[in-house]
Amino acid sequence: MIDITHHGATAGVTGSCHELTLYNAKSAIAGILIDCGLFQGQEKGENASALDLSVDFPLEHIRALVVTHVHIDHVGRIPYLLAAGFEGPIICSEPSAIMLPEILEDALKIGFTRDRSLIDKVLGLIRSRLVPVPYGQWHEVFSGPDGSLSVRLQRAGHILGSAYVECDVTYEGGRERVVFSGDLGAPHAPLLQEPASPEQADRLIIESTYGDRNHENREARRYRLKAILENALADGGTVLIPAFSIGRTQELLYEIEGLIHEFRSQPVADGLVWDDLEIVVDSPLAAEFTGIYRKLKPFWNAEAADLVLQGRHPLSFEQLTVINSHGDHLNAVEYLAGSHRPCVVLAGSGMCAGGRVVNYLKAMLGEERHDVLFVGYQATGTPGWDILTYGPSGGWVELDGKRYDIRARVHQIGGYSAHAGQSDLIRFVEGIPEKPGEIRIVHGDESSKQAFKRCLVERNYSGVLIPDR
Repeated sequence: MIDITHHGATAGVTGSCHELTLYNAKSAIAGILIDCGLFQGQEKGENASALDLSVDFPLEHIRALVVTHVHIDHVGRIPYLLAAGFEGPIICSEPSAIMLPEILEDALKIGFTRDRSLIDKVLGLIRSRLVPVPYGQWHEVFSGPDGSLSVRLQRAGHILGSAYVECDVTYEGGRERVVFSGDLGAPHAPLLQEPASPEQADRLIIESTYGDRNHENREARRYRLKAILENALADGGTVLIPAFSIGRTQELLYEIEGLIHEFRSQPVADGLVWDDLEIVVDSPLAAEFTGIYRKLKPFWNAEAADLVLQGRHPLSFEQLTVINSHGDHLNAVEYLAGSHRPCVVLAGSGMCAGGRVVNYLKAMLGEERHDVLFVGYQATGTPGWDILTYGPSGGWVELDGKRYDIRARVHQIGGYSAHAGQSDLIRFVEGIPEKPGEIRIVHGDESSKQAFKRCLVERNYSGVLIPDR
């Protein structure tokens, strides 16, 4: 018998952690975890918070952790999983194996300890547990007289290295294919190869971040990005983009490089042409992962590879400035807040819950000539959600315990969220040759999950569930 339990991402879109366990007539034989991520904002239930790091479920039978991708809401609790006694391997794609220690190092510094020796010890332990598995290749997790389980990773198109997980499970009297979607990306995303539906899924556990809406197509959002930048920069302000370090930062740089290449001599603001527009990345972690993305060119899609062959550098172009030191960061905030120099700044973190973007927001939210552009999902309870919700009506947001009025203009382009839209999710499900007997909808706000469920039921899918644990 197979049992699936959810230890996160049922009350919202963060804290992803799912368990597949194989049982005999008496007890659990063995199991695996799919992801072990942090909660963000007010998710996990009534008293949810990003400070809830507990791993409060049994681990004795867990043979492996399978990582779908390295976003912090999918991997941030791994150090606490190890501390709770998990001793198995960490299975992931080859790019994820390179990036995972780097993202966890940053998480450890912020939320765990500044002790360098302890951080190195934890990272060394994580590196020793990593098992990189190529896409499309079966990997046996366990096999015995009572059953077996193998996993296969397939491209998910969300960020570089992202995967959905196929689980081939045998047990006394049966065999099942269980698929965990992780986070799925939309077709035609910059840099990434798009996901293909699995060949079989008896049970499907699927995300629903945007289960209630569709994104603009890539061409439409690209030109909307151009229009927003031109309108925003017209009054000599800064366009501030709260940046997720992995995925969206790199996709935005790719798209902006394309706009600069296409519209070089055309004006982007009064007295400024696209070719002279400065793009600032003020996030050491985002800059580090942009460098890693450049090194992982073999995993780029054909379009991006072709640009490189043409001699273009979509993640390292002339107009790009990277700010590393904290002193340079503070100088940049002061200069851009006080000058009328048009500039585009990508600063971490993506939901404005910390990082360098907070200093920019404090300095710029109160002035109409500045603009804030959101390109990713904002979880309920985060400052980013408050700015997006209350900013257009002239509200306020609390940053570091102080209220700041929002006079800056606020924009959102959902297509750069890196998540599949409703039609993309439906396409993924409908691409499975035989309908799954059970579909579990997770990783979404309640309205998104319910809307996605209605879409599936209308298409005659049965066994569609919204689990609460």
